[in-house]
Amino acid sequence: MNNKSKKIVAIIQARMGATRLPGKVMMEVNGVPLIKYQVERIKRSKLIDEIVIATTHKVDDDPIVELCKKDDIDYFRGSEKDVLDRYHVCAKKHNADIIVRCTGDCPLVDPEIIDKTIKLLVNQGADFASNTVPPEKRSFPEGSDLEVFTMEALERAHLECNNPHDREHVTFYFWMYDNGFRTVLLNNEEKDFSDYRYTIDYPEDFEVLSFLINEIYREGIDGTVKEIVSLLNSNPEIKNKNSKYKFGIGWENE
Repeated sequence: MNNKSKKIVAIIQARMGATRLPGKVMMEVNGVPLIKYQVERIKRSKLIDEIVIATTHKVDDDPIVELCKKDDIDYFRGSEKDVLDRYHVCAKKHNADIIVRCTGDCPLVDPEIIDKTIKLLVNQGADFASNTVPPEKRSFPEGSDLEVFTMEALERAHLECNNPHDREHVTFYFWMYDNGFRTVLLNNEEKDFSDYRYTIDYPEDFEVLSFLINEIYREGIDGTVKEIVSLLNSNPEIKNKNSKYKFGIGWENE
């Protein structure tokens, strides 16, 4: 990878107000909130310079801010619905050149995949890189989701995008339409793992994540995508707990 002079900032969007599973990012496994597991995993990236949790101004989201203050995690408060604006203001405040978008419902994101996606963006000179969108071409599990984009692309999207639904979902404007952005997709070198799920939207998802987190720590492994898939293959009853839920369900209006 070249051009490491660019500042790379991971922004984790998180809020307490999810309709399907309220407070999901602060649900605890062994007394530790899921979002704290996520921050610790993102810290293992070799390329990210800063990590920020971007939440909202709502009083309901005060617990997220209190956790950040307690654990010395950078945070930002912005618009609840205009998440594109939340990212834009947060990224500018932190002088980001490249933004890694993480969502609070993916606590087991793989730091190796983070760095591969960043390198793909930089080496290809792209505006936007991901490992899971567009969904019909993805080969990574739901729960490993990553999106990386340049500040220039974010500036343009913030200026041009006027659809409230697209602004709520931040990156739709990059990849869902023919808007002239240079987009690239990271393919899984192992095989197609797209039917695996370890994100969190429903109580069954929490059961799966609780199992995986406990097994990762019990076995003393890194919890890479390949290792998580192996754990799920070895425990089909766990894998099947949330298999009825489709990719992208979190994009629906809550």
